Amino acid sequence: MIEIDGAQRSGSGTILRYAVSLASLLREDLRIINIRAKRSKPGLRPQHLRTLFACCEMSGGVIEGGEVNSQKILYRPGPERTSNQNFSWDIGTAGSTTMLAFSVLPLAIFSPISHCFTITGGLFQDFAPSAYHFQQVLLPLLKMMGVRAELKILQPGYVPKGQGKIQIITHPLEGNLKSISLLEQGDIRRIWGISLSSHLAEQKVSKRMAEMCQRLLHQAGHEVTFELVEDNTAVQRGAALFLAAQTHTGCLLGADMAGKLGRRAEQIGEEVVRMLLEDFQSGACVDRHLADQLILFAALAKGTTEFLIPRMTEHVETNLWLVQKILGAKISQKGSKLRIEGIGFSS
Repeated sequence: MIEIDGAQRSGSGTILRYAVSLASLLREDLRIINIRAKRSKPGLRPQHLRTLFACCEMSGGVIEGGEVNSQKILYRPGPERTSNQNFSWDIGTAGSTTMLAFSVLPLAIFSPISHCFTITGGLFQDFAPSAYHFQQVLLPLLKMMGVRAELKILQPGYVPKGQGKIQIITHPLEGNLKSISLLEQGDIRRIWGISLSSHLAEQKVSKRMAEMCQRLLHQAGHEVTFELVEDNTAVQRGAALFLAAQTHTGCLLGADMAGKLGRRAEQIGEEVVRMLLEDFQSGACVDRHLADQLILFAALAKGTTEFLIPRMTEHVETNLWLVQKILGAKISQKGSKLRIEGIGFSS
């Protein structure tokens, strides 16, 4: 049995998500105590609970303690993978759809069949990578490792009402996950962005966010192409801005921010440009979100993955600790360079 103290390292919901995903893959029982112990509201929140039940549904397992606010669970994955190809999950709040998607993605790609997931909740909020980042940065980088998956945005969703929808289609891996090496940043080849607003056409929010980005990036010596999206399908007003940069060596870095009451369009543009340039100027080959997201996949891959991160964070430290503890992956760090010897997992 895998036993995890959720008060360790970041003490966040990431521990639950990673542990449940990996336990499902390994088909090993999992006990977690002190779930989200370091957060202002400890215990399972609706988005964490939905992730737990999604992995359980895919693995055919059972859960004890699966309730909102619960601080301990016992999870027993099933002995066989599900033969169901289509799943639909509603978080019920504006909780992150991408975080749920991230947790089930490993189960899907190591499955012998293709899957289609429809997930309802929040697509754009603080403290979680946006659907655009998942779609345009994470998945293209995972494609280099052999992952075949795509994300479609069916309807935007924002805090506090949520009710946004994404659809993810996955296909089985052909062999093992492949290791990658991202140790040379290179020069920026192109920068692109998406500026989205819902029910805010009169305020020209999409245009204003994009124009601020263009102005600041031009001052820094870069040009950017933008897709402006004026949406009328979301259940509430909202906005989101996304930027990505690709270098001539194949590195991808993204930055994003959601709109918020009192957060001006120009402020969002300034912050997103600042984050993108800050990560790039650090010499990193991945952005601050990819830095911790790639760890799980690198640990499952065959061979050694190396990449340069912008800086160490508690999420990076936590994820490195988890893949060592649960998978036995060998980790080394020297400055901004992470080296992960994958276990060559196969289902």
